[in-house]
Amino acid sequence: MNETLVTVVGNVATTPVYRELPSGPVARFRLAVTARYYDGAKSTWTDGHTNFFTVWAWRALGTNVQGSVSVGEPVIVQGRLKVRDEERGGQHWTSADIEAVAIGHDLSRGTAAFRRVGRGNPALTEPAQTQAQEKGRNQGQGDDVSGLWEKKPEPVG
Repeated sequence: MNETLVTVVGNVATTPVYRELPSGPVARFRLAVTARYYDGAKSTWTDGHTNFFTVWAWRALGTNVQGSVSVGEPVIVQGRLKVRDEERGGQHWTSADIEAVAIGHDLSRGTAAFRRVGRGNPALTEPAQTQAQEKGRNQGQGDDVSGLWEKKPEPVG
């Protein structure tokens, strides 16, 4: 079967919606992809047209997206492009979906901290804020080595 594989770079436009279905977990979110070009007449970079895609992440990828991706973050998505035509309420709609194979943060625009997850332990995919709250509640319980590799800010002046 011939499939159209695409790699798109854009910003997460909606909060990922996570669902547990009989076929397995799935997360979906909208991705905004804006082309930029250099306008020689104005000597500036200009935004072009913005395309919106619905990104579908199934199984472990969906579980990890739920704990890792937030609105406004720059991401790179690779997957199978699916263009759908349908009639809704007498109107014709065309939508472009991407069934994701891989999703990651765009490190040319920021940093990220990768956390490997063990199978069957969804607590490991909790957002960092939730983990920090738990850390504060469980102070003094066990060995806390989370801050050993964090770079401390340098004094200014």
